[in-house]
Order: sequence, then C-alpha cells, then structure tokens
Amino acid sequence: MSAPRIVTLDGPAGVGKTTLARRVAEALGLAYLDTGAMFRATALALGPGARELPGAGLRARLEGLAFGLEGRGAASALRLNGRPVGEEIRTEQVGMLASDVATLPEVREFLKAAQRAVGRATALVAEGRDMGTVVFPEAAHKFFLDAAPEIRARRRCEQLRALGAPADLDAVTAQIRARDHQDRTRAVAPLRPAEDALVIDTGPLDIDGVFAAIMAALGRS
Repeated sequence: MSAPRIVTLDGPAGVGKTTLARRVAEALGLAYLDTGAMFRATALALGPGARELPGAGLRARLEGLAFGLEGRGAASALRLNGRPVGEEIRTEQVGMLASDVATLPEVREFLKAAQRAVGRATALVAEGRDMGTVVFPEAAHKFFLDAAPEIRARRRCEQLRALGAPADLDAVTAQIRARDHQDRTRAVAPLRPAEDALVIDTGPLDIDGVFAAIMAALGRS
C-alpha cells in the first residue's frame, strides 16, 4: 500500500502531537512538518511588539522570513532563513507569544502559504491546530488529538524537566487553560476538529496506544 500524500494531526497544546507526528512520519517514510514550531519561530523572530505593528509593517517583517524543510521522518529538520529551528522556541513564554500572534490574520496567511508550499513540494505528516480544517482540508487522513488540561499540563511539566527547565504544575495548567481558551475562541481559524477527522482522546492512552490507533486508521496496523 502506498503512503498517503498528506496526513494531518491537530490538537491543543501538550497533547502529544509532536512525538506522534514524528513517529507516524518515520513509519510512513514521510517528511514531518511541525507547524507549531513555525508559529513559535515566527513569534520569536517578530518579538513581543508584533501586535502593535501596522499591517504593512508586519507584512514587511514577515516577508523577511523563509521556512524550509529537509529530511524525512525523525530526521526532518525545519529551518528559518537557513538556520535550524531549535529548543529556544520551546519555552512556555514563546508558546503564549505564538498563541497571541496566531490571532493576527497577516501571520496566519503568511504561514498558511508557507505550509502549503511545503506540502506541494513533499508528502508529509503535518501537525498543528488547523491543518485538517484550513491548511490541508483536502488531506485524506485527518486526526484530532485531545486530553484534559490537567493531563496535558502534567505531560508538559515532564517534558520541561527532561529539558532541565523549571516546571510548576499549577502555573503550567493555568497557561494551558489560557491558551486553550485563546486558541478555541479566536475569530480566525479556531482550534476544532475537521468534520472528517478521527478524534482520539489521548488521556487514557500512552504514546504506543495512540500510535497504534492512528496506524490502524491508516490501514497499517
């Protein structure tokens, strides 16, 4: 059976999209596109004053950003202006900044065009928040992963501690709830499952269990 052209994995922060998308891409031999990393890298490049920029000024700043994707599976590497995107984007502060700039139409249009350009160039597994609803609505295989905020906060704290970063469970839970509210209620491309997406509650499942459910739906069990 040939690999699908595009597979989308959407869901809120801390639901395991990154780990699972990498693993699915590796199993299928496809490139892996972390669109959340694109938003985070863009937010970090624009800085905290992006919201105050006039539309023309914001578009001019965005025109100076160029994304590229190299490799396949776990070896997929996202680049911004020729430089690899690294762990500097993985802080909670950058995550909140990314959620904030994601409400700006100029940013969403810029990144949608960049993501679609990557999808035209290579078959891939794309993970984010609106991959199945906005960016790749024609994708034949769409998944939406979800879990309670408390579960996602605990997982996020484990990730932060593994990176040697401080992790306060109450603070991370509050940040995730705030980001959920912003992502799910924004006027432009709110976080929601595509009508034809398979919704998977990752709360009662470990990574292996979610991966098995995805692969079974892809006919690769």
